[in-house]
Amino acid sequence: MASFVIEGGHRLSGEIHPQGAKNEVLQIICATLLTAEEVTVDNIPDILDVNNLIQLMREMGVTVSKKGIDSYSFKAENVDLAYLESDKFLKKCSSLRGSVMLIGPMVARFGKALISKPGGDKIGRRRLDTHFLGIQNLGADFRYDEGRGIYEITADRLQGNYMLLDEASVTGTANIVMAAVLAKGTTTIYNAACEPYLQQLCRMLNRMGARISGIASNLLTIEGVEELHGTQHTVLPDMIEVGSFIGMAAMTKSEITIKNVSYENLGIIPESFRRLGIKLEQRGDDIYVPAQEVYEIESFIDGSIMTIADAPWPGLTPDLLSVMLVVATQAKGSVLIHQKMFESRLFFVDKLIDMGAQIILCDPHRAVVIGHNHGFKLRGARLTSPDIRAGIALLIAAMSAEGTSTISNIEQIDRGYQNIEGRLNAIGARITRI
Repeated sequence: MASFVIEGGHRLSGEIHPQGAKNEVLQIICATLLTAEEVTVDNIPDILDVNNLIQLMREMGVTVSKKGIDSYSFKAENVDLAYLESDKFLKKCSSLRGSVMLIGPMVARFGKALISKPGGDKIGRRRLDTHFLGIQNLGADFRYDEGRGIYEITADRLQGNYMLLDEASVTGTANIVMAAVLAKGTTTIYNAACEPYLQQLCRMLNRMGARISGIASNLLTIEGVEELHGTQHTVLPDMIEVGSFIGMAAMTKSEITIKNVSYENLGIIPESFRRLGIKLEQRGDDIYVPAQEVYEIESFIDGSIMTIADAPWPGLTPDLLSVMLVVATQAKGSVLIHQKMFESRLFFVDKLIDMGAQIILCDPHRAVVIGHNHGFKLRGARLTSPDIRAGIALLIAAMSAEGTSTISNIEQIDRGYQNIEGRLNAIGARITRI
């Protein structure tokens, strides 16, 4: 098991490029199963979750070719349907959260999908009801095989339908959309997720011949077509990395430029960091973060304590709350961090408290952070990464701390961040992988 050893207290300086968006590319790769023609995808990040899904596609019989450093083509012409029912395939799915998005394309194109309960982060309950109910609304039959612990989904031909989703699940919406594009008739999805990554998926499917309208809204209308064809797609920069780098600059009092961020797709993220007192400027499609000795958390107009909470898009993504919580530990002022969507993501704060942070964990969803105003530095510590987002938050804390820290279980960080130590060391960090 690998670890990071971080020598804290070093300022960063220079330019850094965000990788391709993990949450988008997992959807896009699954969508290549909807056609027998070649689909080329550019700006694919070299991270564990994505590489595992690409390898799974190869084992399914998809012809995968590497076209460049971050470019792959996928041709699902001869998918091995027998392999899709094997225990080996199901075991692979159970270790990869993104595998749940194979259901929609497989049922739509092949009439059948088997999937085991997918894995991923240990961040609390992540139910699959939205995925299953949505695809059932399209006429699929679901059966749970208790002996094998798998879901079997079958449909002769999916039929378009109206549905009101019980939650605006991003992966749930993606799965339903991918199923509906080949269904007979019209599908209407209300309370659909509308994140930029889902918009990207819908636009790619339209280039492949799908008929999806209402993109970027929470009301999608999909007219089913007989078949889709190949296309080329470029993945957006990862908004979570962009936010992580903003927080990193503030915590280490550093001046950095984050290049090619696709600013128009960042939504409320820049403004959320400004509410923590962090200065940043849009320069073309880059974000410039100046070195700041002090950043002061805003309060609401009536003087009450600032609350930062996650919400479905265009609200703040839950994936950045761990970073914002860490950044607040060195701010001037106090803030309530409210993680509404996952009940275990704040449990890593005990590690920050051990480093000297002043945090009150109110319950599994809320934490009050009392900022040190850089008057008291965090202390180096031995840490363990519980999930991808807490992992990068702990890395930021360690980079700003006094002394040396060790973070174990960094495979969790590798799942979502490409060569993170190499890219950060290039701008002044001191991180060693052991």
